[in-house]
Amino acid sequence: MNNERQREYPAFRLSLLKWYAENQRTLPWRSSGKPYHVWVSEVMLQQTQVATVIPYYERFLKHFPDVKALADAEQQLVLKLWEGLGYYARARNFQKAAQTIVREFNGEIPGNYDDFLSLSGVGGYIAAAVQSIAFGHPYAVVDGNVKRVLARLFGIEAPVNDSKFLKEYQAVADALLDSESPGDYNQAMMELGALVCRPQNPLCEDCPVRKHCHAFENQLQKDLPKRKARKKTPHYDMVSCVIRHGDKLLITRRPQDGLLGGLWEFPNGKIADGETDEAACQRNIFEKTSLQVKPAAYLTTVKHAFTHFRITVKVYLCDYRDGEVELNGSTDFRWIPLTEIGDFPFPKVDNKFIPLIPKE
Repeated sequence: MNNERQREYPAFRLSLLKWYAENQRTLPWRSSGKPYHVWVSEVMLQQTQVATVIPYYERFLKHFPDVKALADAEQQLVLKLWEGLGYYARARNFQKAAQTIVREFNGEIPGNYDDFLSLSGVGGYIAAAVQSIAFGHPYAVVDGNVKRVLARLFGIEAPVNDSKFLKEYQAVADALLDSESPGDYNQAMMELGALVCRPQNPLCEDCPVRKHCHAFENQLQKDLPKRKARKKTPHYDMVSCVIRHGDKLLITRRPQDGLLGGLWEFPNGKIADGETDEAACQRNIFEKTSLQVKPAAYLTTVKHAFTHFRITVKVYLCDYRDGEVELNGSTDFRWIPLTEIGDFPFPKVDNKFIPLIPKE
């Protein structure tokens, strides 16, 4: 960063903080300022939009008003309250971190950056956000919004979606940070990216810092930030099987670690090349539960996109024929009536078709 640009930093910070004071959104975690509340919001806001987070945040705090309540909770309830937010490792790690705080920090969220960073699920972004907003410590946050703002401000060509350039963006963010008001400054940078310096059609005329912006000066808003081309997203065809045995349905629980860890689901699997849907149901159910079933009726087809792949799932009602459940891959199972299905946390894929399951 050259000296001429550095001389602009105080004016940049002043303009940004003035704009933030006048234009910040009213959000429930901002009115609190408590470290736990800030932490809950930041964990939820990773990969998730503000409007989606607000009702989850409020409901989560009603059930778990403090660290100890979260630490002592049944994991199934934690996941149930997280149901629909996705990226469930966030919830599992958050609870692990709460348990560590109760066990090793006397229930107090560490106000020390390194101690806080050592907790499960806490990376550089979360640590910087909580430590700056809740404790006033001078650590700069770097998320997607901030990287976009920095790329346009300084004409940074490094792709924002390539992790090997994170240190470059972090160094710029650290240099630009207002160390006297780090919490407000960090929130202002994120707010600027969310409301004004948008990915498409940025509102440059409303930007409080446009006179400091390389992209605005050179009309490069559409060219920055740069992004690395993504690989083609794989797609898989699958079946999901709602197995009926009398008035009960079979659900199984996914392993704790990995995708959708700890959630319940209807048994499912991929359709092999050249395999019929019915054969795929029978094969997958036998391989994963040792049960023999008969596909009875097609229910629906649902599509879903994960971070690194997409799936199309054909859902079938299947009748139990023979066998005892012996799990291969799942960690638990239940035979439950449909009336109890709301007690269990399910992935979004399953929740798309659960309302269509016949009540009789």
